[in-house]
Amino acid sequence: MSLSKEKEAKIVRYYHVEKWKIGTIARQFGIHHSTVRRVLRDTGAAPRERLACKLMITPYLPFILETLDKYPRLTASRLYGMVRERDYPGGEDHFRALIARFRPKKVAEAYLRLRTLPGEQAQVDWGHFGHLQIGEAKRPLMAFVMVLSYSRKIFLRFYLNAQMASFLRGHEAAFESFGGVPRVLLYDNLKSAVLEREGDAIRFNPTLLEFAGHYHFEPRPVAVARGNEKGRVERAIRYIRDNFFAGRTFKNLVDLNQQADQWSEGIAAERRCPEDTRLLIREAFLDEQDKLLALPDYPYATDERVEVQIGKTPYARFDLNDYSVPHTHVRRTLTVIGKPGKVLILDGANILSEHVRSYDKGQQIEDPVHIAELIERKRQAAQQRGQDYLTKSSSKAKALLVAAAAKGYCLRPIIAQLEKLLSLHGKTVLDAAIEEALNKGVPHPNAVRVALERQRELTANSSPAELHLSDPRLKELLIKPHPLSNYAPQQKPEENDE
Repeated sequence: MSLSKEKEAKIVRYYHVEKWKIGTIARQFGIHHSTVRRVLRDTGAAPRERLACKLMITPYLPFILETLDKYPRLTASRLYGMVRERDYPGGEDHFRALIARFRPKKVAEAYLRLRTLPGEQAQVDWGHFGHLQIGEAKRPLMAFVMVLSYSRKIFLRFYLNAQMASFLRGHEAAFESFGGVPRVLLYDNLKSAVLEREGDAIRFNPTLLEFAGHYHFEPRPVAVARGNEKGRVERAIRYIRDNFFAGRTFKNLVDLNQQADQWSEGIAAERRCPEDTRLLIREAFLDEQDKLLALPDYPYATDERVEVQIGKTPYARFDLNDYSVPHTHVRRTLTVIGKPGKVLILDGANILSEHVRSYDKGQQIEDPVHIAELIERKRQAAQQRGQDYLTKSSSKAKALLVAAAAKGYCLRPIIAQLEKLLSLHGKTVLDAAIEEALNKGVPHPNAVRVALERQRELTANSSPAELHLSDPRLKELLIKPHPLSNYAPQQKPEENDE
């Protein structure tokens, strides 16, 4: 708790002149007693109440100081257990407070102010800025930040992940914005830059090395636990959090990046340059821009490229969504290329389909042509299956279909209608009706229906056949009669004369 100089002077005067106790001072000023003790200790006046504790611990101080000198990070709890074994009579809370005073203080490290030449160096890092809800997907909002070490020019671009593709795209966008490439880029020990590190032995990410070779810069990781070596980009991320992102509203990622570009070129560039306070960052950047390496003739391919196994349905799974492919490519391995705004699906070097990229979750992004071709294929397959079933079930059906095809009739509805008639009347009755329609030279389901209707009328006009209950199982059936009360007429309620 921070106190004013006036209040600290009052605490010292009430303690030494008025002889107030520490608890009394704490109550009167509304502060904790430890704050009063700190003020008295900082002014060189040790509280009177601590003298007894000091006397209690005094015999153990040589042992305590020797132990702390050997093991400066030994906890107060363990040290208290050691002195308790040596008959220390005090309580643990008082002991903790005393040890905090006697523990050796870590010597503050001094740092040299790092200065760089124009165009020599830039620092790169990711910043996490919460999440974006896109439909059913909750995507991390990551800020790619690159800062030129000399002019402090900031490049800011937001992405929905921190994967290698986004990492490289951030570099390319920064180089395009700066109009050149710094000679050295400093990185933290993130996986996109350093895969493995053991002391000074470093194994860089091979993709980053290939990218660096394309743009002719040197990737250089900072030492472990040495955030001061890339303090420019870390301070820039804090500056972005406080002066750009805090309280900002945006419609989507595109809108946020447009605002970030305006802020980087506007407010962020109007600050004074720490390397030369006579210049603004915008002015210092103009001096540095000429010292940057020239951009290569063509950009580096930063597209996401994955191999996808297509299942029994014609869809390729990529980044939480399914994208349609031609039905002729099921049960095959295809290549999916992800770009910022679209998704390409390739079979070797041939592009099978192109879709607008979705950052939602669990969506099916379909090409209408793919679905129409699949539906047509299914219809043809259904017709073929229906035809096979019909010709196997009815001996006369094949002859009718051949005659109908000769007359130019569409077979699909004929097959569907004959299948329905087969299920209603059976094979024998249908064969007789088909034969009658063929004899009349009309190979059509309407003629078959007329024949079936004629057969039904002849059967209805004939004498009814005798019913024989020859099946012995019929004798074992139990028939439970319904109670006659169910059939009694219901009485109407008497009308009220009133």
